[in-house]
Amino acid sequence: MASTKMRVRTDTLMRRIFKAEQLDDLLRQNEASMETGDFCSYINELCVSRCEVPERVIRRSEIDRTYGHQLFNGARHPSRDKVLQLAFGFGLTVDETQQLLRRAGKSLLYPRLKRDAVILFCLSKSMNVLEAQERLASVGLTQLGSVPKYDD
Repeated sequence: MASTKMRVRTDTLMRRIFKAEQLDDLLRQNEASMETGDFCSYINELCVSRCEVPERVIRRSEIDRTYGHQLFNGARHPSRDKVLQLAFGFGLTVDETQQLLRRAGKSLLYPRLKRDAVILFCLSKSMNVLEAQERLASVGLTQLGSVPKYDD
């Protein structure tokens, strides 16, 4: 079937999951619509597609060099903030950042959360990570990669 090789809409896939009798058949028939690659493969593919090298992305992300290389070789799994820092390092759009978060298994940016709204604003304006950090700090929010502040 040619249609099984095409990606389907998320709502269609959800209906198929609920109607399926056999898991194996469901997975096989909808393989093209399900993301199965690991995060390090995805960010390495991003480097290739953008003619980038990990070292530059890591540097622009303001992530520790050793830790960054561990993300690219799959030895470490990133926190949500590290994924966001990588998004800035890659210079991703909002949609591309949401996809990066999905691939990392992290929650998407949600505009009703003040911190996420600031990050969305910064991404939409193509700011770099340092500019985003300044914006977060200027409104009293936890910077990317920092320990959250708790009120006493």
